[in-house]
Amino acid sequence: MSKPELPGWRWGPFTFRMPFYHTRFYWQEALQGLFVAAATGLALVPLMMEFFGLGFEEAVAVSMIHSAIIASAIIVFGEPYAPGWITPALPLVLAYVLGGYDDPASRWQAMTALSLNFAALLFILGISGLGKKFVLWLPDTLKAGIILGAAIAALKRVFIDDAERFLLQQPIAITLACAVCLIFAFSLPMAKLKAKYKVFAIIGALGLLPGFMIAALVGPLVGEVTYDIQWGILIPPVGDAWAQMSPFAIGWPSLEMFLQGIPLAIITYVILFGDMVTGNEVIRDGLTARHDEHIDINPTRTHLSVGIRNAVMGITAPFFPTQGTMWTGVQVIIVQRWKQGKENMNSLHSGMASYYLMGIPLMFFLLPLLTGLQPLLGIALSLTLVLTGFACAYVAMAIPQNNTARGTVVLIGAALAFFDPWIGLSFGVLATLLLVGWDVNRDPIPHED
Repeated sequence: MSKPELPGWRWGPFTFRMPFYHTRFYWQEALQGLFVAAATGLALVPLMMEFFGLGFEEAVAVSMIHSAIIASAIIVFGEPYAPGWITPALPLVLAYVLGGYDDPASRWQAMTALSLNFAALLFILGISGLGKKFVLWLPDTLKAGIILGAAIAALKRVFIDDAERFLLQQPIAITLACAVCLIFAFSLPMAKLKAKYKVFAIIGALGLLPGFMIAALVGPLVGEVTYDIQWGILIPPVGDAWAQMSPFAIGWPSLEMFLQGIPLAIITYVILFGDMVTGNEVIRDGLTARHDEHIDINPTRTHLSVGIRNAVMGITAPFFPTQGTMWTGVQVIIVQRWKQGKENMNSLHSGMASYYLMGIPLMFFLLPLLTGLQPLLGIALSLTLVLTGFACAYVAMAIPQNNTARGTVVLIGAALAFFDPWIGLSFGVLATLLLVGWDVNRDPIPHED
């Protein structure tokens, strides 16, 4: 009989685990989290400065709020997943918000509408138990088209929409960072080297960090990066940021904004559900080696906790879709070390909390770290989007079973990437029906309870 789950303070379906009291601190996870989470968590700063009217310090304050809400998934709600963005939805959201709204205030309001729509959808599907039924009912071709749409939108943003701002400003650094990360994450020859030599496996386990570090070192040598590191402590101006983005300060979104955002909420839910399934399978794999700890997998709790986090974000620091279930790379890394036994990690929850620095937003106060990262944030954003595009493309193209379905998936992906969400989704439904049929896979999620 397996042991009960790591204790904590229960509240409703959730479990609050006090850092350092319920969960232990592991420096190995914390060190990775400090740099990897800093680089990726701050990647949206250039966008907030360019398109949403914030200064650097205000954008850092927004990232700090996002980070605190993300960490609450582990500490406040007791989730067993390493939380992160719903990254595949990000390029679709940016295309919709930046293409459809011209001024910062209306763009923040659109982000609020998307966040609250998504929260409402999660509450309804979570409490009713309809979430799994909805995703099972969607045809495979439409699901694949949604994922490919995210891939096309991500690559379009890097190579076309934002090329002048980021890629053409730092072409060598961005190309090197993307190449290194793609090779370590996806290359088949590299997989053989990882199996043979431990050093390659260790580098690969660091996710985005190796590519990011190479860009940081090579960038100054080729004149694409100039560091202006300042010493001291930054107190992020949360109040100033709030005054420019919270619906309580700038006004609530119109009914039209809420209605226009519904398709994106549905599309994002399909992606989120895939993350939940992946997370469950990673945990189940870990449990085959760890018979001493019980991990409670509870889809209803997950729907509610992600819904609450999106609602809180929507009214404080609205930037959809930065509140998702799982950051796959981090989940795999932490579970791998947890599998090695109790002497390496007493509980999965301890490893998760350590990676997220026990919920203490330390990095947002360290001016040397922030100013050192500032010239690299465009690289971090481009890197995130390129890896998202590649990963979504290979997932999407593995789903269709015949050539007609593959062609249809490309059409749907293009429609979602280039047109408004309502048009793209409507086109996707019609194309699926007329070209492939409603090809529902009766058992798309093996082993799912």
